Amino acid sequence: MRTESTTVRNANMFWDIAADLLLPDDFDSTGKYPAVIAVHPIGSCKEQTAGNVYGRALADAGFVVIAFDASFQGKSGGTPRYIEDPTQRVEDVRRVIDHLVTLHYVDAERIGVLGVCGGGAYSINAAMTEKRIKAVVSITGVNFGRLSREGFAGYRPLDALEAMAEQRTLEARGGATRTDDLLPNSVEEAERNGVTDRDVLEATDYYKTPRGRTRGGATSALFSHRAAAIGWDAFLNAETFMTQPLLVVTGDRPGGFGAYRDGLEIHGRAASADKELLVLPGVTHYELYDQPEPVRQALESAVPFFEKYLSRDT
Repeated sequence: MRTESTTVRNANMFWDIAADLLLPDDFDSTGKYPAVIAVHPIGSCKEQTAGNVYGRALADAGFVVIAFDASFQGKSGGTPRYIEDPTQRVEDVRRVIDHLVTLHYVDAERIGVLGVCGGGAYSINAAMTEKRIKAVVSITGVNFGRLSREGFAGYRPLDALEAMAEQRTLEARGGATRTDDLLPNSVEEAERNGVTDRDVLEATDYYKTPRGRTRGGATSALFSHRAAAIGWDAFLNAETFMTQPLLVVTGDRPGGFGAYRDGLEIHGRAASADKELLVLPGVTHYELYDQPEPVRQALESAVPFFEKYLSRDT
């Protein structure tokens, strides 16, 4: 697999999107390839699971893959930093497609998207109104809007919105910003503080240790800019607009972030005539990030799925 850094530029944006192009070993620039956009989790970056695990595997399978950093995160532009804005995340996918269709070796009629965690639900939401996407794979996808209203708001979303409004006014008047780390500093610290939720503990083990830690994967969020996510829903109107072939992969050991619940919900609601649900027994949310056996099982479905729906004959 070859990796090339690229920059997604657009005259209508005030910043660039950083991305890696992952190319097959036998890449021939005179050919025409199907392409897959890799969308990273919440508070993550292109060098983590969506890019270095799933993106790499898809490139090895013969796809051109573009793994990008969300606006305000990683190496992409946008200020202030550490904003997780769902509407902008979906717009980022559109901008990346705008870039892909200018590459002479990409077949514009064979573009798919694969997302992990929050990226999985963003991919589904983008596909509802972005019909240049021809196939969608969600790996342990999480509806960030639901999570923002529930666990991330302490199940008190109106109180959270009031606090965010006060903080934003404070910052607009020159006060100090508030950036929250969404995870404990370590698993040991979490356990000492009585944390028992599987997803929080496993996320900490992934993001806060050499297993998954990278400079761009900050797991941080600017508190004053989190209000937009509370009023957003990844699956809104899925019964009407989610029409492309869809593969949903999740484990059956649920945690507090809700991937199992969200996976079953979107599989049931999507209007897609061709949709598949793969529930992996005994597998947790974060095992699907990078653990060899769950990842192997996910890819054994994802690769043939993309081969089928991004083929020249589709």
